[in-house]
Amino acid sequence: MSQAIKSRLFAFKGRNRNGDKVVGEIKSEDLVNAKRQLRKQGVICTSVKTKGKPLFTRDKKIIAADIAIFTRQLATMLNAGVPLVQSFSIIADVSDKPQIKNLIWQIRDDVSAGGGFATALRQNPRQFDELFCSLVASAEATGTLDVILNRLAHHKEKAEKLKSNIKKALTYPAAVMLLALLVSAILLIEVVPVFAETFRGFGTELPAFTLFVLGLSDALTTWWLLIVCAVSATLLGFREAHFRNSEFAYAVDEIILKLPVIGLITYHSVIARFARTLATTLAAGLPIIEALDSTADAAGNRPYQKAILQLRNEVISGISLQQAISNNTMFPRLLQQMTAIGEESGALDEMLANVASYYEAAVDSAIDNFTSLIEPLMMAVLGVLVGGLLIAMYLPIFQLGNVV
Repeated sequence: MSQAIKSRLFAFKGRNRNGDKVVGEIKSEDLVNAKRQLRKQGVICTSVKTKGKPLFTRDKKIIAADIAIFTRQLATMLNAGVPLVQSFSIIADVSDKPQIKNLIWQIRDDVSAGGGFATALRQNPRQFDELFCSLVASAEATGTLDVILNRLAHHKEKAEKLKSNIKKALTYPAAVMLLALLVSAILLIEVVPVFAETFRGFGTELPAFTLFVLGLSDALTTWWLLIVCAVSATLLGFREAHFRNSEFAYAVDEIILKLPVIGLITYHSVIARFARTLATTLAAGLPIIEALDSTADAAGNRPYQKAILQLRNEVISGISLQQAISNNTMFPRLLQQMTAIGEESGALDEMLANVASYYEAAVDSAIDNFTSLIEPLMMAVLGVLVGGLLIAMYLPIFQLGNVV
């Protein structure tokens, strides 16, 4: 680890053994070692210099989608017969994101130095979870790295598509609600006080609804900073509690499952993720116990993580997976039946993949229904908030006109 911390990034230009121009980056402790590594790779350098960091840039984090793309690219290279180390170099050269480029160079250097691919991946636990590392280690032992990487790429692409669809469904209502609150706050702070000055000259009693809005405007104008701090502190406290307190996080995940529409989408996505991950691990040759362990870690929902670990304990005691699933009411009937067919036919991974496809389609259908319902509902909420404020302000004027 100390070596990785001391290493620096060098940019180089030169020619390879075929005389072609090459441009790239390499990670090394110093300039001399960087040139030595390049010579070993057959690169005749014309320029090697430390790559400096720009002053006004913000590093973009490596996200799961980047790892999915990297896995697919690496699987494609190995299927084409390109050696592993050379595949790393090619993928790093075509990558546009500096962070993923540096990660690939680091992995390549570790593998070139004689370390295993899985060992190099385990140096980056934030990007490569235990499931990914375990499958790669199994593939290295059996000589099926290209096959396993294909399955991993397919698994990650499906997982990212599922996650993207759910985020897309939740982004629209969140954006509309944020817009409604922002417009309402602007009206309460900037517009309502102007009407309040006008109402003071009426000399008549104002409607209760108008008085409520005026009071809300006074409170927001006076205490807006305190309100913003309180809301921010609440959101930050919720986030920290969810991250640090496992019981609180478990309760939140349990509540989400019980919500209308959102709970159904979450339920379908968790079952799809469970079936897809278990299918991938079993197809890669992992024993059922290790596969269930990896699947529990990737569940994405704590109640289901606990349920999957219960399945593992029952399987350890000698019960079949199908019987263990049927003993737990959290898993659907379809999963039980398909698991039974898979165990009888010896094609459990294929049956689980079919279950995953079914529930992924169910998630897409539920999201479409949710979107079609939420659009008119959000427009109605926006209309009630903004329209209600306008009605509250014009109601005294209408009443004054009736008196006259």
